[in-house]
Amino acid sequence: MPEVISPELRQILRRLHFSPILETLPERLQLARQQKMPYQEFIELIFADEAARRDRVGSDLRSRTARLDMSMRLDAWDDSTNVTFDRQLWNELCTLRFMEESASVLILGPVGVGKTMLATSLGHIATRRRHSALFGRADQIFKRLKASRLDGTYDQELRRLLRVDLLILDDVCLQAMDAIETHDFYEIVVERYRRTSMVLTSNREPKEWLSVMADPMLAQSAVDRIANSAFELVLEGESYRPRQKPQRHQS
Repeated sequence: MPEVISPELRQILRRLHFSPILETLPERLQLARQQKMPYQEFIELIFADEAARRDRVGSDLRSRTARLDMSMRLDAWDDSTNVTFDRQLWNELCTLRFMEESASVLILGPVGVGKTMLATSLGHIATRRRHSALFGRADQIFKRLKASRLDGTYDQELRRLLRVDLLILDDVCLQAMDAIETHDFYEIVVERYRRTSMVLTSNREPKEWLSVMADPMLAQSAVDRIANSAFELVLEGESYRPRQKPQRHQS
């Protein structure tokens, strides 16, 4: 027989902003009675449930604020794929110790091997540990910065990119960058260098970035800083994307 929660208790929980406890409280009360659980253990159990729920909600909110794809979490990675990379290094990166050192991460490899997936997974790990993060395709971020010059919000937009604990730039140097974009890339790298961490994905090696940037001096300065402050994870193998292709359901 399900436990009945009194209206008085419901009202008290709502006043304390603990009403989500009501979702699991009946089954917890039943469990406590069955196991003759001491009051202290029962109180610890229901508050542990609520703490875990709030952690999940907070983590999801930080992930959405960071513009992270909610489907690209580490537990969604298909280990049967033919993509290969240094697993020992990857395990180390997942500890986020690189953030404690204000180091960065370069995830390199051909199209479709899962660079964005792994970069986003690091973002989710960071938000679960209460870090702020921001994900964006590099070309779109630079377009927003360029547009912000026109409406006078450039300083605000740049600060947003500099103040997050973990900035994730996807598809860096996938296409040519003009002088303004090169300057903005330089500003981001220099301001975050040895202060806060970045994760950058690219299908080009850093030395190849120089050829697609308009200002050789700024490009060299930015790339040198990245190359000397980042862990490098190289992915090799077949495209991961065919595994994500929708399948026809058999009737």
